[in-house]
Amino acid sequence: MDVNISFADGAIMASAGGSAIGRLTINRPDKRNALTDGMWRAVPEAVDWLVNKQNARVVIIEGAGDRDFSAGADIGEFATLRKDAETARAYEAGNSAAFAAIRHCPVPVIAAIRGICFGGGCGLAAAADIRIADETARFAIPAARLGLAYPLDAMQDLVRALGDQQARIALFSAREITLAQALACGCIAVSCRPDRLEDEVQALATSIAAAAPLSVRASKAAISALHSGSLDDYERAGTLSASTFDSADYAEGRNAFMEKRKAQFRGR
Repeated sequence: MDVNISFADGAIMASAGGSAIGRLTINRPDKRNALTDGMWRAVPEAVDWLVNKQNARVVIIEGAGDRDFSAGADIGEFATLRKDAETARAYEAGNSAAFAAIRHCPVPVIAAIRGICFGGGCGLAAAADIRIADETARFAIPAARLGLAYPLDAMQDLVRALGDQQARIALFSAREITLAQALACGCIAVSCRPDRLEDEVQALATSIAAAAPLSVRASKAAISALHSGSLDDYERAGTLSASTFDSADYAEGRNAFMEKRKAQFRGR
């Protein structure tokens, strides 16, 4: 049975069940899943609940409804909460915490994208490990159209996801990125028909959840270290990698291979 919890008055939903797959849902479909300040600040809580309270081995982030991933930040709040440099710093602290929660989540995060994926919504998807989109997906970063700039941590996710050239075009021009362009630059791993999105995402999440959790976490840490170039990240990744060889899961994996059966990994 799935366990559900809501944050930000139900605008951020999290659910987990016996499959070890967690879901984080941006739940404001009547506003194209635009995120309020409270929703941004709830994302880290939701991720923490899924990973540390429910032991999710993989997290899916999605938009509620069958139309959009997210239109990004709710511009209706900007006149008060993001009206100048001082208020923008406070507001963007919530943005940055949300991006960091996805980026540094110890388990893989899959973004399931349909419809609009704009601005901060694109930022959340860019912070995820893997992005799968259906054929209705549309991408844009409208900062230059609004006259604002994004914080540096959001920029690093966008450049990593889109590549240098597409990121420059998107940020300088505010033009939409087509699904074909997103596929070509490697931002999107898989595209599919709208009626196949859930199946594609669920199949990948199921494969990840069935894999050895310590191995998956070590691999994510290693990839993150290669991107960051941080010596601390390299050290952490090395420690996680070495620890897999002393784990019960490694013994289980060896035995299952020799016995020609499916391994039952427990994350220890």
